Amino acid sequence: MSPLDARSLDARSLDIRPITDSELHDWLRALNTGFLRAPTPSDEEVAGRLPYLDLARTQGVFDEGRCVATFRSFAQELTVVGGATVPTDAVTNVTVSPTHRRRGLLSRMMATDLAEAKERGDVAATLIAAEYPIYGRYGFGPAAWTTEWEVDVPRTGLDPHGRVPSAGDGGRIDLVDGAEVRKLGPALHDRLRARQHGAVSRGERWWDLNTGEVLFPNDPWTEPFYAVYRGPDGSVDGLLVYRADGHWGDAKQPLNRATVRSLIAVTPAAERALWHFLCSVDWISTIRTGHRAPDDLLPLLLPDPRAARVVTHADFMWVRVLDVVRALEARTYAVPGSLVLDIHDPAGLTAGRFHLDATPDGTTCTPTTRSADLAMDVSELGTLYLGDESVSRLASLGRVEELTPGAAARADGVLRAGRRAWCPDVF
Repeated sequence: MSPLDARSLDARSLDIRPITDSELHDWLRALNTGFLRAPTPSDEEVAGRLPYLDLARTQGVFDEGRCVATFRSFAQELTVVGGATVPTDAVTNVTVSPTHRRRGLLSRMMATDLAEAKERGDVAATLIAAEYPIYGRYGFGPAAWTTEWEVDVPRTGLDPHGRVPSAGDGGRIDLVDGAEVRKLGPALHDRLRARQHGAVSRGERWWDLNTGEVLFPNDPWTEPFYAVYRGPDGSVDGLLVYRADGHWGDAKQPLNRATVRSLIAVTPAAERALWHFLCSVDWISTIRTGHRAPDDLLPLLLPDPRAARVVTHADFMWVRVLDVVRALEARTYAVPGSLVLDIHDPAGLTAGRFHLDATPDGTTCTPTTRSADLAMDVSELGTLYLGDESVSRLASLGRVEELTPGAAARADGVLRAGRRAWCPDVF
């Protein structure tokens, strides 16, 4: 028997299933262990999390009664190119304890979850990958990337005595508290995700957790600053959330850093005003922008764009297509075009040949027996789905096979989006 066969047999002897409410404490211990956090959860945390978990979608692996691996998913909506949303299976809380690695546990939990998502009618699955090499083998591909900048405020070229945005457009910025954010934020975010492909839905629980309304003893909370931008008509068009440290230099000069927790805006005026406002805050000499789209406007909103230097650029949200027809029909396309795609899926969830016909009057995607223009794994389809990657580039890497001459360049014209995909949230 090979080592791989031995591991598979070992995996089959373990108990892999949805957890019960009485097992949540042990499940959270395993989760904390996998994420290298203090292992033991408090009773308050267990009680606080229980009402918000769908236990039918919360899997655990048990070895002689002890939880040694965790996996959870929840319902989500993903905005695709053009502004439509599709139902997705958001995967999170994935861990395997160090004593039980390489036994196929993640593979079995993932297979169960994706099969159930397909049965429910979810169009795709999504996740934020902690490590790059893990999820491609399950059909996920990196569909939205993230970039973080560090801004040297004195170098921006903004007037150090007049950086607060003028009211030339009739807008204004107000500081608010968490309670106000819980009132104003959801509607603003819905406006954002109606236009930003890659954005995902946020429930009431998200706003409670991110404004300090719900606290867990093991999760330290420091209240941030909240600033909203109101347009000339009084509508809330932008929200900035940031924290600041208290660092001063030896010569009593302020060297404080502001760290942006979130900045969402639905107009260029709001985006410009909020960034300029943060650059105007006394004592702030450096800004960390947090997760932004790779083509974020920020550098070009500064008189000297070199004041913003990239400190992080990496893959962020991964997408796994579960229904090719509904996925491709949901989004819009840059130019009209017709493509036949041969999709390989080792898991057997989406394999087939599909004819995509994008026209000004609408898009259809149907199974077909016609000769394919392009062949690819379902993971590459996930990478291309939000219009953020080049088919020609993937073909050069051997990850897409061009079966009809010129098909890769033609597909780029059809599939690419004018702006980069962006997911503002970690989940």
